[in-house]
Amino acid sequence: MGMVGGGKDAFIGAIHRLAANMDGLIELKCGALSINPEIAVASGEALFLPKERTYLTYEEMITKEAQLPADERIDFVTIVTPNFAHFAPAMMALENGFNVVIEKPITFSLEEAKLLQQKLKETGLTLCLTHTYSGYPMVKQAKAMVREGKLGKIRKVWVEYPQGWLSRLSEREGNAQAAWRTDPKKSGKSSVMGDIGTHAAHLAEYITGAKITDICAELNTLVEGRVMDDDGAVMLKFDNGAKGVLMASQVAAGEENALKIRVYGELGGIEWFQHEPNSLIVRWLDQPTQILRAGANYGAHLSSFATHNCRTPGGHPEGYLEAFANIYRNFALTLSAKIDGTTPTPEMLDFPGVEDGIRGMAFIDNVVLSAGSDQKWTAHNI
Repeated sequence: MGMVGGGKDAFIGAIHRLAANMDGLIELKCGALSINPEIAVASGEALFLPKERTYLTYEEMITKEAQLPADERIDFVTIVTPNFAHFAPAMMALENGFNVVIEKPITFSLEEAKLLQQKLKETGLTLCLTHTYSGYPMVKQAKAMVREGKLGKIRKVWVEYPQGWLSRLSEREGNAQAAWRTDPKKSGKSSVMGDIGTHAAHLAEYITGAKITDICAELNTLVEGRVMDDDGAVMLKFDNGAKGVLMASQVAAGEENALKIRVYGELGGIEWFQHEPNSLIVRWLDQPTQILRAGANYGAHLSSFATHNCRTPGGHPEGYLEAFANIYRNFALTLSAKIDGTTPTPEMLDFPGVEDGIRGMAFIDNVVLSAGSDQKWTAHNI
């Protein structure tokens, strides 16, 4: 792979590299790691990249890599820049024959996301969107149980994502991560929903297999002096008749990354909490509560999608990095199958793509529209 962004001291770039490297399927071969030439060069040196493949711009990287022989050039480009700088390198990569991995949200606007979708249809290339939380084995187990009808018809979804790291005006205190996320020119229409609300909405749709059709939203700016929203709540309607509630806040003081989802059907419900990701609580209408645990030795009790994404026996914790790595591994296995002319398995194909990205961008747009409207419900138009 080649990487755009993610230079020295960039949090998410380092996460991507660790995840991509975990299974030995992917090697970082080149990068345009910063818009600052000095940082770009220093970052390439720190990662032991050849000087001739440490580029100063993504345009230079994509152009020169495309000119290399097929057995030397990269297979895909990973884009780990802020939201406003996703579309241009992704489109250029696709235009030059490279597959793409991209941070969420997929683009700065819904219109840009649809342009990427059209280019993918034209080229037949593959795009992976790193909605990390869908990579956890027990999230995949929850999805399989819903799909197999074990919970009966789904009626209710609660999903919440509270964080506390923006409880102060950190963007005015030198926090670079806070600065771009709360800048509408770099983040987009919504800060809290673009950053973490899209994760919650994706998780709700991923596990249930249902699509959000209507929303009733409120957005709030609770820290004085902030120019964008930092808190919000959304009531949801799904295409299978289920109802839901989504809460996202970055001013829940003291919270870390407390993503939680509960899904209830006619026969029972499931609960998954990111702070305890190896456990899936299953509550039954007429049976005692169960706790299912992740582990490669639990194959008789877990779905193939869960065990495919387990690396260790039960009792050996797997967390955020492993979930991230599962997305990269499935993407890499899919690309390898395409290169080899074989058919990827359903388990390999289980990673978020451009359709998830488009639904995420539409979710942001429609939440903002609903929050500014006097109408109770807003259609979730794509």
